[in-house]
Formats: sequence, structure tokens, C-alpha cells
Amino acid sequence: MIIKRLWLTDFRNHRATDIELDPEITLVVGLNGHGKTNLVEGLFLLSGARSFRGAKVDALVASGQSSAYIRAEVDHNGRSVLVELELAAGGRSRAQINKQRVQRFKDLGDVVRTVIFSPDDLQLLKGSPAMRRALIDDVLASIDSQFRAVRTDFDHVLRQRNNLLKQGRGRLTPELEANLNIWNEQFVEVSNEIGRCRSNFVEKIEPIVADFYLRVAGTDDQVSLALDANWREHGLEKTLSETQPEEIRRGVTLVGPHRDDLIILLSQLHSRTQASQGEQRSLALALRLATHAHIAQTCGDSPLVLLDDVFSELDEGRARRLVECLPDAQIVLTSATGTVPDGVKPGLTLEILEGKINAG
Repeated sequence: MIIKRLWLTDFRNHRATDIELDPEITLVVGLNGHGKTNLVEGLFLLSGARSFRGAKVDALVASGQSSAYIRAEVDHNGRSVLVELELAAGGRSRAQINKQRVQRFKDLGDVVRTVIFSPDDLQLLKGSPAMRRALIDDVLASIDSQFRAVRTDFDHVLRQRNNLLKQGRGRLTPELEANLNIWNEQFVEVSNEIGRCRSNFVEKIEPIVADFYLRVAGTDDQVSLALDANWREHGLEKTLSETQPEEIRRGVTLVGPHRDDLIILLSQLHSRTQASQGEQRSLALALRLATHAHIAQTCGDSPLVLLDDVFSELDEGRARRLVECLPDAQIVLTSATGTVPDGVKPGLTLEILEGKINAG
């Protein structure tokens, strides 16, 4: 997969960007605040994922406009595909592939797959479990349409179950119990499937992360991964029965996949609290490299690699080793100074100033 051309219209500070990308390496140069990360974000959204910056749709639309538009010409399996997104600030956003509307944004991942590296990746180690769950689910959604469907079903069932618990106002009535039994059955079914997919993914990716950590960090410290999902060990149906009184009292679902976490150990110690910042940064890079390798191996196609000002955060040794680990894929990277490590040879350099781009 190669993104040949990108159009951004009223997307953040990109009022009318129209650029061609190098099939190998494109370097985007500009001072902070002029739109480098916005460009990377636009490319990332083509995969159907949510903004890696956590931005809501209205923040993506230029001031004074009702919608933003992202369009790309993609070379996918030897044929040209047009991917289009309309991001509506106050209405329903839409996405199309070759002028055919897609029902779920994540279905764009069947055409465009991306892996993002950013300075904020440190939060994969230091941040909340939600960030690590999202890492797993985003990868699974990009390679498995059935997982996308189950994940959508899970979100719906969880919302309905939570609404039901809130309506109970802390009291278990016969009506509430009957309705809970109905939703519990669906909740158990979709949760078990999500748990199975996540567990299989963690098992497959663990040795890949360990290998990339060795290569990026330059050490032989042992890396191990585990999915923290206690409800799977005890059985969700039994766990729901045990926690039902507390759930009714609090009006919220307390157990299930929405509480899972990815545990990342370094030398048998929790990396979130025991690893140094340098070790955490190397682990974050290893996680991103491993997800790219897993997607490429599963799909037989290399995702677009987005490197958003990553090298400025790395010492010379880690930067050099990261370059050695970069996959054979289309790469877009940003830099405030235009300086890149040895081994990175851009075929195209774009200079950006206040949202406007010129070929350097």
C-alpha cells in the first residue's frame, strides 16, 4: 500500500493542502505549531482510527467551517483507490472508498493501514490502561473485520447494560433482574470473543516486542507481556453474578473487557513504575515496531509508517538503532530542524509554513 497523493481541506490549519508523497520517505520540515503534526494526523485518520492526539471531530475542523475533508489517492494491491472522509463539526461524519460509503470508519483499515510513532508514545507505558487497550484493539481492528464487528457490538451492549444499571437506582427489582439476565447473556458472548482475540494477539506479539526491544535498547533485558483480564480466569458469567450487588449499587458495569490492561514487564518488573524513562521509551518504540511487523505479516502488506518528531526525543544511540529497525515501507516523518539521523534518506522534502506546503 502506497499513499500517492493527499488533499486536506479545512482540516485544522490546512485550508487547501494538495501534495504528492514519495513512495519511500517523505520529510516534512517546519517550526512547531505550523501544521506538521496536523498533516501526520490527517494521514493517520485515513485508516479509520480516531485521532492519536485524542481530539474530537470539532477540533479537527478549521475555525468558521462546518466540515473538514481528507482525501487520498492510494495504490492498493496494484489498483488506484480513492479514500475520502468528511469530518462534520456539528453533524454526521462520512467516509467513502471509490465513492461508495462505508458503514464504519474502521472499515477504511481494509485499504489504508498506518502505524504512528510519536513522543506521546511514552504514555503507552506510563498512561492509563485505556491507552494500552486501544493499542491492542486498533491493531486487531486493522486486520480483522470480524473483530471490528464484535467490538461495535460490545460497545452497544455495554452502553445498554450501564443504562439499565443506572435506571435501577440501587435497587434490584424483578424487572431489572429479568432485563439484566437478557443483557448479561449478550455481554458474556461478545466479551469472551474480545478476550480471546486480545489474548491471542498478546501471545503472538510478545516475542516480536522482546526482539525489537533488544535491538532498540541494545540490551538483553527480558521483556514479557500479559493480558490482565481476571474475569476470563473465573468465567464472566460467574464474575457478573458475584459483582451484581455492587454493580447495582454503583450503577455501572464493573467487570469485563473494558477494564482489561496490558501488563508489560521488563526483567520481571512492572515497566510502568520500575523502568527508567529511557527503558520506557525503548519499550514504546518496540511496541510500535512490533505492531507494524505483525500487521505486515498478517496482511501481507506494509502499513504506512508515521514518525512525528520522534528522533528529537532520542539519544544518538537509540536514534541510530531505531533507523536500523525501520521496516521496508512508505515513511512520512517530521522534523522542526530538517535534521535526520544517518541512514534516513528522504526522496522528497516538504516545507510547511502556517499550514501551507512547498516542496523543498
